[in-house]
Amino acid sequence: MSKSLLSLAITAAVLSGCSLIPDYQQPQAPVAAQYPQGPAYSPAEAANQAAAEQGWRQFFHDPALQQLIQTALVNNRDLRVAALNIDAYAAQYQIQRADLFPAISANGSGSRQRTPARMSQTGEAAISSQYSATLGISAYELDLFGRVRSLSEQALQTYFSSEEARRSTQISLVASVANAYLTWQADKELLKLTQDTLAAYEESYRLTSRSNEVGVASALDLSQARTSVENARVQLARYTRQVAQDENSLTLLLGTSIPANLPSAQPLSADLLSELPAGLPSELLQRRPDILAAEHNLKAANASIGAARAAFFPSISLTANAGTLSPDMGGLFKGGSGTWSFAPQINIPIFNAGSLRASLDYSKIQKDINVAQYEKSIQTAFQEVSDGLAARQTYNQQLQAQRDFVNANQDYYRLAERRYRIGVDSNLTFLDAQRSLFSAQQALITDRLAQLTSEVNLYKALGGGWNEQGSQKTEVSKEAPPLKLF
Repeated sequence: MSKSLLSLAITAAVLSGCSLIPDYQQPQAPVAAQYPQGPAYSPAEAANQAAAEQGWRQFFHDPALQQLIQTALVNNRDLRVAALNIDAYAAQYQIQRADLFPAISANGSGSRQRTPARMSQTGEAAISSQYSATLGISAYELDLFGRVRSLSEQALQTYFSSEEARRSTQISLVASVANAYLTWQADKELLKLTQDTLAAYEESYRLTSRSNEVGVASALDLSQARTSVENARVQLARYTRQVAQDENSLTLLLGTSIPANLPSAQPLSADLLSELPAGLPSELLQRRPDILAAEHNLKAANASIGAARAAFFPSISLTANAGTLSPDMGGLFKGGSGTWSFAPQINIPIFNAGSLRASLDYSKIQKDINVAQYEKSIQTAFQEVSDGLAARQTYNQQLQAQRDFVNANQDYYRLAERRYRIGVDSNLTFLDAQRSLFSAQQALITDRLAQLTSEVNLYKALGGGWNEQGSQKTEVSKEAPPLKLF
């Protein structure tokens, strides 16, 4: 038996290097080598530090926002689920990889049986005993054609994909908290603007009402002044509701209540974000976790082809055990009580009605699907970055124009108010100036919010938000989880 086992072990060792997994070829990126150029885009600049290497504490300057992001990273439930998914896939990889090793188990048993006299060959009742202790290997498959290793590689790549999925979840969480916070601050500024405007409208209405009482202002002037007041009250109710809902959305993202010791928020007009270099499209392949996750899924599908190919070939499994057998406990480990069994089994597929061929075809189709998904993830990333770059340039121009528009409306309002006070112009011109200024100030806050959220989304699109502080190494470690033998 020992020679047979030795020769079988040598054969297995020789064939253990056999793998039917196709050579992996990274698909070509289906995007241009450069981001779009044109009037909507600023000139390309060299990137001293990639966005993915710029920590979120560097990118976001507002201390209140930094504290909220830190709170979300600790308490957010989606991020917690993503981390637990990594542990789950690590366990699945451990289960699959364990099939590469023989499962050894020890077993001890004992039995006593009484045979009645009429059933005994001697005509007398008899009591028989049997005790055994064995050490054995149960149905261990010799991985001659790499089927088990292919399945193990598939599980490993799925584990790597789950790590990238966690990175993607964290980056999305950082961006979501930032956008929710900025929306909250914008709505609070709009609420404050509406409160101030309502107070001005109400004062104007009181003045118009007095003028109407003495016959200076007409009923039409009074009605127009009241219209402005009621419209401002509608806006006040809307922004009050939106501020409350913004707080609820932010609380959900944080996974806990908004901290009571939150630092004072900086105004939207402050320098809230750092400048962000775009780099080159090729950098997205190494920076975007969703692209890396899609590539790992592609590698997992590639490995499954190897397992499907190996199923066409014979498989050999071994069952063996050795131990002692004795009719009494005392003689269990005495000389001459040894026992062993060896039961190799070979399975040769002959006819399966095309099942194996269909399984291989299915694996190849799944790989093609994953190739398309990988390419789509690259195209999506390219489009998101391109949109962000277009937004950056055009929002800078739009905001400057909107500031100039607000300044012009403020001049218009001051002149209209002065002329109305001295009786040169009617109340209609003054009310129009009030409404125009209010509308322009609202649009300025809204445009500033849109600019900030577009910069945050560009930071996310470039793979930023994974590190807390700036770092030159942002890649997830591509090492298999440690093998636990017991």
